Amino acid sequence: MPEDAMERRWYVAQLKPNGLQLARRNLERQGLEVFCPLQRVERRRGHRVSSVLVPFFPGYFFVALAPAGGEMRAASHTRGVARLVALGPEGPKPVPAALIAALRASCSPDGILQPPGLETYEVGEAVRVTAGPLAGHVSRIVALAPEDRIWMLLDLMGRETRVAVKRSDVKRL
Repeated sequence: MPEDAMERRWYVAQLKPNGLQLARRNLERQGLEVFCPLQRVERRRGHRVSSVLVPFFPGYFFVALAPAGGEMRAASHTRGVARLVALGPEGPKPVPAALIAALRASCSPDGILQPPGLETYEVGEAVRVTAGPLAGHVSRIVALAPEDRIWMLLDLMGRETRVAVKRSDVKRL
């Protein structure tokens, strides 16, 4: 890792319209680290609902820059970047490292923000339903669905029934 990379701090950069991919590609070519947390949202088009990834901070992203040297100037003049955000007349201010660390801890390895308070579960793990009409039932997880649902087998009316429950509505035993 180069010496100047050790001194880098995170700054907020404003994007030009639809410039995220262009800015990310050009900044990474310059050897700069870019962080743009994404969130999954559902969009309706006609009768179809699809899940898409969109930036958590639309129009903005974070870039790690060394305050001394030409990185700040180069980053602010990169294609796709409108400007580095200045919070006062002195120019751009670094974002607290703790904020970036907290955001990264809340993201999956591919940069997608995970909903707060959701635990990760394993198939076969015993859980208790804590909310909804099935509250109080205990079962083992049989499958994990990508849309924040957990499939489990519950004994309902003398029969084992496969049901889907929101991940936030279960608690590990």
